[in-house]
Amino acid sequence: MSFRQGTGRLCLDFVHTLRDRGTGRPVDDLCDGPALAAWVRQFGPVAPAPGSSVPGVILTGAQRLREAVRTLVISDTPKPDARDTLNDAAARSVPVPFLDPGGALRWQAADPVTATLALVARDALDLVTSPAAGRVRACADPACQALFLDASHTGTRRWCSADPCGNRARKRQIRGALSGAPPDR
Repeated sequence: MSFRQGTGRLCLDFVHTLRDRGTGRPVDDLCDGPALAAWVRQFGPVAPAPGSSVPGVILTGAQRLREAVRTLVISDTPKPDARDTLNDAAARSVPVPFLDPGGALRWQAADPVTATLALVARDALDLVTSPAAGRVRACADPACQALFLDASHTGTRRWCSADPCGNRARKRQIRGALSGAPPDR
């Protein structure tokens, strides 16, 4: 399983594991323990053992963290429960670096999943307290609504990704122009 990335921040990539929020039928990429373990293998500095799963309580906490990150990032006034969820997750142990015998930098954690979720929470706290918070955008595709960090020079990026969201919007605009309908704005 491969997860979409490229939002500009680890915490926003994590939030994007609940896709298609605007459709009424969102898709949860973190639907079970193996999926969360796979996400950590793709995004974390230290991977859980291949084939490993995650206990239900940690999965439920990860899903709650995902929604707390989204709430904190899009809200002008952080809700206490979202803030508390992030603070609790950020307080957990994070992966630590070490040099292996060959001199390569490696990472270790007693619990790679919880440690990576702590990194997600710390990244979210850093984001919402930095000037970059003003550059977080929601994808202009009404079906998507993914959050991303607009790192464009002009600060006018509209889609989380040119493919598929930007391409869908351009196709709608072309179809509308051909049919005489007003363009999307």
